[in-house]
Amino acid sequence: MQATTILCVRRNGTVALGGDGQVTLGDTVVKATAQKIRRLAGGTVLAGFAGATADAFTLLERFERRLEACNRQLSRAADELARDWRTDRVLRRLEAMLIIADANESLVLSGLGDVLVPENDVAAIGSGATYAQSAALALMRHAPDLSAEEIVRESLTIAADICIYTNHQIMVEQLEQTVKKK
Repeated sequence: MQATTILCVRRNGTVALGGDGQVTLGDTVVKATAQKIRRLAGGTVLAGFAGATADAFTLLERFERRLEACNRQLSRAADELARDWRTDRVLRRLEAMLIIADANESLVLSGLGDVLVPENDVAAIGSGATYAQSAALALMRHAPDLSAEEIVRESLTIAADICIYTNHQIMVEQLEQTVKKK
């Protein structure tokens, strides 16, 4: 997917989700400051998208409706959106991917109807995903003092240095983990 780079990192009770701002049409940059990270559900859920912008907005709107219908249960809303995405004739043609996260879990949603739980507390999508994910994993292992937000920013900077579809206009949002009451 020649789109963008979105990266999610969990560390020390914080989740950070970031992305670059580049929008391309073929091999032309048409915008450098797009916001591909959104807060949903009153700010309690983060969502980032890669792929066709209009398709991603359609998915984000559907996901937010599912989230409200499922009482903000992230996994359940993601599963229901994935089922719709897989079975609906119109949605099946959408070309986008999402990373969604709340304070306690992160998920990757693909156009194939997959809902994936990332390993190692790192998830990435988009054209620079492998670069950002590799950088984030290295920083998680070798820079124990860096926060989730710092890892996301540095990893996206590295991806932007390598991937022509990723720029240095980086936006990061974060949430603190909630303590579940017993």
